[in-house]
Amino acid sequence: MTTNTAPTSSSKPGFFTTLIDGNEGGLKANGLTPAQKLSLRFVVVGLIYFGFAAIEGMLMRIYQIEIISFIGVEQYFGILTAHPLVGIFGSSYMIVFGAFLFVIPFMMKKPLWSLKVGQASFLLIAIGTFTFWFSGFISHYAALYTLYWPLPADFDQFSALGGSFFIGGIALVMVGSLLFVLNVFKSIAYTPEGWEQQPAGALLSSALGFTGLANLFRKEKKEHLVPLPVAAIARGSVDVALNAIIITFSGVLILVYMIWHLAGVNLADTAIDALLYKNWYWWGLDLVADGLVLVFVAGTWYLLATLITGKKLFMQNIARAALAVELIVSWTVWSHHLLSDQSQPAILKILSGELVTAFELITQGIAIFVTLATLWMARPLKMTNELKFLLGGLLGFGLAVPAGIMQADMGLNRILHNTQWIIGPHVHVAIIVGLGMTLYAAIYALWPLLTNGVKLYSQWMANVHFWGTLVGGIGMGAFMGMAGLQGMLRRTIYFEGEFTPYMWLAGISGALILIGFVFFMLNIIMSVGLKGLLGIFTKSKLDTKDLVPTD
Repeated sequence: MTTNTAPTSSSKPGFFTTLIDGNEGGLKANGLTPAQKLSLRFVVVGLIYFGFAAIEGMLMRIYQIEIISFIGVEQYFGILTAHPLVGIFGSSYMIVFGAFLFVIPFMMKKPLWSLKVGQASFLLIAIGTFTFWFSGFISHYAALYTLYWPLPADFDQFSALGGSFFIGGIALVMVGSLLFVLNVFKSIAYTPEGWEQQPAGALLSSALGFTGLANLFRKEKKEHLVPLPVAAIARGSVDVALNAIIITFSGVLILVYMIWHLAGVNLADTAIDALLYKNWYWWGLDLVADGLVLVFVAGTWYLLATLITGKKLFMQNIARAALAVELIVSWTVWSHHLLSDQSQPAILKILSGELVTAFELITQGIAIFVTLATLWMARPLKMTNELKFLLGGLLGFGLAVPAGIMQADMGLNRILHNTQWIIGPHVHVAIIVGLGMTLYAAIYALWPLLTNGVKLYSQWMANVHFWGTLVGGIGMGAFMGMAGLQGMLRRTIYFEGEFTPYMWLAGISGALILIGFVFFMLNIIMSVGLKGLLGIFTKSKLDTKDLVPTD
């Protein structure tokens, strides 16, 4: 796969012509299949929400350097609450779901089970994200993303009405996520109309890893009916479903208190065990933070490695086994978030918080090794955009995962807990560099397939995007981490400016990320044109039966 460069100056149309019609005629949106349009809708809206999160992140970076007069303290913490949720659900979920709803039919060689369910999932997540973001913007609902009990239902601090809309928005996202999961497993297992009957049970067994596990004890190994990237999508979707159920239950619990308060009834005396709630909530949230992300990311690396090299994945049986182990590990690591909680049982801290968490270093290490070995064995390779961003994503997780393992030590956790170290070297490097660059690599790789070969407008802009994201993401994480080691807490405003030098450097790094993103979006718009971009959201004129993406 080669990288498309910008057209020569002699053939390049004027700026405004390119902006409207796109590079060399732009995206012929009416020539795209419904499946292509659905995926592009997810990705485009996901990128818009990334812009939301990036701008909010820069506002908070600036706020830590110098208080912004038109943003009050309450609104700052409202932004702090919405920022990670918009980044996770509005951006990462949308981009990942959109790409996977294209990849599954592409690799399984059959249509998506339901475009209508896919469209419903898109609308619910898009509308739900805007609902909780806007309600937080208006009401300054700021329970922070941990939502520790009884903080979410503290009516002396937060608006019950604003909180109700906030939780309602989250609920819409969760329903949309469950519809995505339904579409994934039905697409893997169903038989399209008029096709020879497919073995649904065997397909699901292969997707979930049962076939690979049984092969360890068989003399004659059974064939894997589901490609490895699709198996990773299926296994990650299990965590999506569990997370959606847990977050929805927690939201309903909070909503009950809020609605009764609005009705004039105080439920403050109702007993909710705070420790049980924290364990329940972190178990659900960690299915995203430590399970879903790592499983989906590993599967994306495997997909990219095979697309870039055109070769089979190195040690794919080991990779399948590692994915199965990671799925189980993701269910049992939540207690590392409670290592500094004095009431948390020591056995959970040691087994779940320390020992099981350490397995993430092994499973993620295997995924990195398998991906790099596949690339190495296919040398020489051209340094395309997708390859550069894939390597950047590998580096991001290579830095962020060990940083997380360091935190999962009861001794070090006493020093690092609730400081900028956690949110910097671990979370932001993992999300912006590790996950972000992996998703960008997938976008660049799938771009020709999703747009029927539209050329990228500018390779120079793609280079700015790469270096801005890589240097900015690692830099911001590093400087936030340095401030954390000096004692700077997270979720805290420092009016004295004692950590200002670190925050200046983190702010400059954040600006690099934002600049890279702006150039990326401009590159996309100049490639497809505003007409093509808007055309993604209109109904396709192609026969709706023409749903199978082909290479």
